[in-house]
Amino acid sequence: MDLFDIIGPVMIGPSSSHTAGAARIGLVARMILGEDVVHAEVGFHGSFEKTYQGHGTDRAIASGLMGFAVDDPRMRDALRLAAEAGMEIHFHPVSIRGAHPNTVRLELTGVSGRKLEMEAASIGGGNIRIRSLDGLPVDFTGTENTMIIQHHDEPGVIAQVTGVLAENGINIATMQVYRHRQGGTAVMILELDGVPGGKTLQQIRTELGVKSVQFLHRRIG
Repeated sequence: MDLFDIIGPVMIGPSSSHTAGAARIGLVARMILGEDVVHAEVGFHGSFEKTYQGHGTDRAIASGLMGFAVDDPRMRDALRLAAEAGMEIHFHPVSIRGAHPNTVRLELTGVSGRKLEMEAASIGGGNIRIRSLDGLPVDFTGTENTMIIQHHDEPGVIAQVTGVLAENGINIATMQVYRHRQGGTAVMILELDGVPGGKTLQQIRTELGVKSVQFLHRRIG
């Protein structure tokens, strides 16, 4: 833990957990979706549900979903700006067994019709943990260079992806692999020491069995 973890980030709002962390969650979700959000169902759990209006958590989520950084002054007017941009947002309570008290469940629809379900927690100091993607349990923070790959669960896909990264001089720091069932949809979460170029990302997108590739740069927001 360093000083930044204790005092939190430069931000708009009264709480690093309820505003900065929430804005980061929205921003990460938008980046994983990979396009503008047109509809968002936002379920608040625990203390988020009890205090989201007073602490501006609703505005913070909307701000992140529009791509604003945690210190963007437009966060104060994020709900109005989202409505003006044609983004429909519904807030409601949810109860998630065993979840961190500052947890939100997002169900997003993008301009192309692409959908994403994500569950994440704001754990203090503006830091977050992503705990679920499209029903699959995951565990990452988005603070490192992170590649998120959705793919078919079939032999050779992981080897192809890691081979492309090796060919392009990108070292893998950590790897997590999750799947719904054998032969179904799977997700790879790769934290990388470097930043892959567009050519590398495109090469992975064309590999057999890969459905989508998203990349989160370190220190987003």
